[in-house]
Amino acid sequence: MNYIAASIAVLGSALAAAYGNGKVISKTLESMTRQPEMSGQLRSTMFIGVGMIEAVPILGIIVAFLLIFLG
Repeated sequence: MNYIAASIAVLGSALAAAYGNGKVISKTLESMTRQPEMSGQLRSTMFIGVGMIEAVPILGIIVAFLLIFLG
């Protein structure tokens, strides 16, 4: 059962990160087309947001390891 729970934790965190990255990138591109003069600032803010979103699957893998090895 721990293996199933670990796989669900990784799957959920990967799907959530993929959805979040897609939303952030699409909204940034939309904003860049509306205000091209702010492209540099929007791009740097997007990279910070994507970096924070990418922490979610890492935490999911940590939870999975805890479930497998400590469970």
